[in-house]
Amino acid sequence: MTQHSHAGVHTAVHAGHDDGHRLEADLAQLLELDAETSGSALDEMTAWISRQVTAEPRTIVDLGAGTGAGSLALARRFPSAQVVAVDRSAVMLDRVRAAVRGQGLEGRVRAVQADLDVAWPAVGAADLVWASSFLHEVADPGAVLGDVRDALRPGGLLVVVEMDALPRFLPDDIGLGRPGLEFRCHRALADAGWNAHPDWRPLLEHAGFEVLAPRTVSTGASPAPSATARCAAAWFARMRPALQDRLAAEDLDVLDHLMAPDAPEALLNRRDLSFRGSRTAWAARRP
Repeated sequence: MTQHSHAGVHTAVHAGHDDGHRLEADLAQLLELDAETSGSALDEMTAWISRQVTAEPRTIVDLGAGTGAGSLALARRFPSAQVVAVDRSAVMLDRVRAAVRGQGLEGRVRAVQADLDVAWPAVGAADLVWASSFLHEVADPGAVLGDVRDALRPGGLLVVVEMDALPRFLPDDIGLGRPGLEFRCHRALADAGWNAHPDWRPLLEHAGFEVLAPRTVSTGASPAPSATARCAAAWFARMRPALQDRLAAEDLDVLDHLMAPDAPEALLNRRDLSFRGSRTAWAARRP
């Protein structure tokens, strides 16, 4: 869900109507490329969830669904379940509906527009709630967790997923500027609060959940699939404005060179990219 912070993939859009719509469309494209590039991690995570549920879920709720990668993966993993994709962005939910039609899942996956900072949506009782790169975005995670607990049937499962760090694409030495550019970019963004989230166990326990052992899934794609270069370009395009006053001028010049589509060394033309990332999930059961 596109909420408040610069943490993780789901970054807020604070702009005029036209600019906001464009930025949301850019974010939707980034989410789709990220899902395409790291799809094996999502499959591994849902396989792990299938071993944690006590019974086949009838209703699954995906909070902060974005473009629906999690909703669709869960629908495939649990073929008898109804999936509710919740997001506050109409742009994102349009992408969800298009993806649902594309995969022939009409009647099993529905989209619900709601801002969880305002109120819990009328989605009925749930057996499984999925919240990927979302919980750190809400104003009061404790209040949302209370709503989730109330919505879950006894024995139901909540799964909170976060990126451990921003994904990496570049080798240390890219042949331009000083080695370690991507590391410096990520360090600067971490100092600015990007991808900031806690260990969710204490808050989950405080909300009355029984927390199971966390699960970390790593994803790597090398040599790079065709989507990796486009995903890298989308990530760096999203990071570039926030780096303007946080990197040395030399590094900013190299970034701009990497993002120029016609440069031989540009991201879209490179053959030395690889996707490296990991995500951690906390599974929590309602007693």
